[in-house]
Amino acid sequence: MAKTSALKTEAKGGSGALEQFLTRVQDLHPRVIDLSLDRIERLLAALGHPEQALPPVLHIAGTNGKGSTLAILRALLERSGQRVHLYTSPHLVRFNERIVVAGDKIEDGALMALLEECEAANAGAPITFFEFTTAAAYLAFAREPADILLLETGLGGRLDATNVIERPALSAISPVSLDHQGFLGDRLDGIAHEKAGILKPGVTGVIAAQPPAAMTVIEAQAKRIGAPLYVRGDGWQIEEHGERLAFSGRNGALNLPKPPLAGRHQIDNAGLALACLDCLPQFPTRRRLAEDAAASGMGDVIWPGRLQRLREGPLFAALPIGAELWLDGGHNPSAGEALADWAASDDSPLYLIAAVLDSKDAAGFLKPIAPHVKALRAIAPEGEHAFISAEKLTETGRSLGIAGGPSMSTRTAIGDLFGNNPEGGRCRVLICGSLYLAGDILREHS
Repeated sequence: MAKTSALKTEAKGGSGALEQFLTRVQDLHPRVIDLSLDRIERLLAALGHPEQALPPVLHIAGTNGKGSTLAILRALLERSGQRVHLYTSPHLVRFNERIVVAGDKIEDGALMALLEECEAANAGAPITFFEFTTAAAYLAFAREPADILLLETGLGGRLDATNVIERPALSAISPVSLDHQGFLGDRLDGIAHEKAGILKPGVTGVIAAQPPAAMTVIEAQAKRIGAPLYVRGDGWQIEEHGERLAFSGRNGALNLPKPPLAGRHQIDNAGLALACLDCLPQFPTRRRLAEDAAASGMGDVIWPGRLQRLREGPLFAALPIGAELWLDGGHNPSAGEALADWAASDDSPLYLIAAVLDSKDAAGFLKPIAPHVKALRAIAPEGEHAFISAEKLTETGRSLGIAGGPSMSTRTAIGDLFGNNPEGGRCRVLICGSLYLAGDILREHS
């Protein structure tokens, strides 16, 4: 494969130029989801098979917690001196967030050059936007040395564009639950079948705690293809002790601080990350990841838009005195359960400002958290994504016992919640329901 370093290309313009290019690519290759491997395999062949020239790959699938798990892994590995590539989706503020090359988000000019190369190689053939941009990411990762690539599936697993790595160093499956039913089906065992499709013969699969129906499918698939499993509660365990974590696994025990991510579900994600480190042949926990490096690395974890507290910006400034502002992009029933657990940890009043895509189960998302919510203001942001109307989302909330009403925007929602009262008292305001909404908020606060 040619080694010309597209990664060193000078930017052809600012973020506006890249956004215009991506918009053109989206118009040519719509973001319609069409699960298949044929199109990306054809494009990768035309590009000289960059997916065969990658550093060791850790491939992760699951419904919730994939990104947080990889963020923790990245922090621990980088703190121990490793060069890490990272591929995640979707992005929150800028597309470049999806492709991290040896620790740095890819630059505009480099990304544009890679996309142009993919466009020429594709020669106008049908392909989805995600497949197209994933091929560009493989080019970037193949051309820059690194110790490991942390690779997140986009949707499902079995037919996801990331599932072209014949033999990753490790596979991992975070908790499986209902989501994307329009593409993966509305049965948990069927969804688990798609997630388990990333398992490979002879490659260890590190498995988080799963519902019994999902675990049965994962175990059956692993047995069928000959993939050894490393399962929570059997091979590894994670426990919370105050502000510390106690992890135990095949290479012994670790006592570490918690990651600086809110919510008890992040303890589970930290456990999955540590279990992955326990299994990576080139990074055994005891030999290459010393406890002090892991401990300091936990403090480096950053994963925006997941129970993130915002302490400045225009929306924070609009809140009454004493109010906290939180942001979360979760949108499915499991995410609702995680938010409910977080809400139950504090007895201060909780207000929601929510928007949910019309393809999502809004009632399933809101039901777990409903008993903890004092009021909901529903919004429906304008743009390329179709949201449930604010009126309909309000009715969904009321059917679950949540008082509230529709608002025009997040800014007006704050006014609708508190009026002109500058002394709101101690309370929490949570903006939630969509990663796209979370991205809009972070863009406004950046």
